[in-house]
Amino acid sequence: MADTMQFDLVSPERSLMSTQVKSVQIPGADGDMTAMPNHAPLITTLRPGILTVETETGTEEFVVTGGFAELGESLSVLAERAVPKAEVDQAAYEAMVDEAHAAYQQVKETFKNEPGPVDDAVKLLSDMVAIGGHIGLSPKQPSL
Repeated sequence: MADTMQFDLVSPERSLMSTQVKSVQIPGADGDMTAMPNHAPLITTLRPGILTVETETGTEEFVVTGGFAELGESLSVLAERAVPKAEVDQAAYEAMVDEAHAAYQQVKETFKNEPGPVDDAVKLLSDMVAIGGHIGLSPKQPSL
């Protein structure tokens, strides 16, 4: 099967997928990318977003909140949190945004005069808010 590659998606809670895939669209921290068989090897960090997996039988989508992707002969995604898109309802989405907002507040207090970590936390929160619109839910607008 030269037109497919092994793909594994795991989070700390569970293994979500292990199968042959045609391609995987990855929400990379430095930009979105599509991994396909025979892609150049790389390691990238993930930002919150939608991970789209194309298999021979169809397409599956997962909401990820961050993590790493390692691409070589196969693709392994180690997500901080990964949930099948179909399992994310408004309440689950709002809980993820609230968690990102709490992390932002903590970083803001800890690093009062250091903009780098605070900027990173704001970006993470913004990406989490944006996911709602991408999956058809009402975006939650936390106060900064």
